[in-house]
Amino acid sequence: MASPSHRRSRPERSRAERRTGRVPVVTLVAVAAVALVVSLVVAFRPDGGSDGGARAVEAAAGAQASGSPKATLTAVSPTPKPTPSTASPSATAGTKATAGATPSGTSGASGTSGKSGASGSSSGSSAAPAARTASGAAPLAGRIAPGTAYRGVATSYDIGDGNGACSYGPTSDVMTAAMNTADYETSKACGAYVLVRAGSGASITVRITNECPAPCEAGQLDLSRQAFAKLADLSAGRIPITWSLLSPATSDTISIRYKTGSTQYWCGIQAIGHRNPLARLEVRTGAGWTRLARTDYNYFLSEQGTGCGAAIRLTDIYGEQLTVEGLAVRANVVQSTRVQFARH
Repeated sequence: MASPSHRRSRPERSRAERRTGRVPVVTLVAVAAVALVVSLVVAFRPDGGSDGGARAVEAAAGAQASGSPKATLTAVSPTPKPTPSTASPSATAGTKATAGATPSGTSGASGTSGKSGASGSSSGSSAAPAARTASGAAPLAGRIAPGTAYRGVATSYDIGDGNGACSYGPTSDVMTAAMNTADYETSKACGAYVLVRAGSGASITVRITNECPAPCEAGQLDLSRQAFAKLADLSAGRIPITWSLLSPATSDTISIRYKTGSTQYWCGIQAIGHRNPLARLEVRTGAGWTRLARTDYNYFLSEQGTGCGAAIRLTDIYGEQLTVEGLAVRANVVQSTRVQFARH
């Protein structure tokens, strides 16, 4: 006889009952699963389960109630809150000054330089240097600069009536000299006073009134016989010397002369008796001051008549400026002024 089974037998259900019996179980399982997922999402949200979780539960419930077979949940990342920066702004290092900056060059001329910084004639647009007090600096000097001793030789010649390449005309002054062509520098040396010393120690002061062409060499002075005789016997013919520029004491004032043939339509202007070498001559025009070109015979020309009869401005090698007004165009007439350059 077989032993009775310990399993209890259940009465058999109809198919309809079996289907009806499964529905509640499946529904409960689905709801439980959705609730579990929702609870996990809510548990891991940064805001710790605010009403967003309730909305998720409502959505899940709505999905189940509407008969949707599957509820789709979209996880929305919370908007990150801006974090205030705690980093301090970086400091900008100051720029160091560059050492050893090269200073700009001075305008002083050396004893062997060529022409001065001023260029050829131009209209009055360029500014002229301001007047300077007496000093040793000569920014507008050319080959002959003050404070410099030049070496050369002295020769002699018969000056005749004293006239020469500088066009000053006859003179009774016999203490004069002709400058070699290089240092004559297109008449820039005209009117300059020069102290000449011989090896014997004797010295004289002469005024440059002429040019000594080749074979005179740079540094050479061709003195009047009277001047040469103050240094050595004329029979010596040729002696070594040193010479330097002077700014002598004088009671004379500068004179102006218009060249022969000058009119208001063309003129040549000359300055006579200036203490210091003349660097430039300008005339006043409607456009300002216009610089005139210098000739090797020591006149400043206005080829088109510009400024002829107008005010004249003189500038010496030291930069001092003198203005002369009220002079008419009177050809070959020496007209005196009341001005003179300062002594240096």
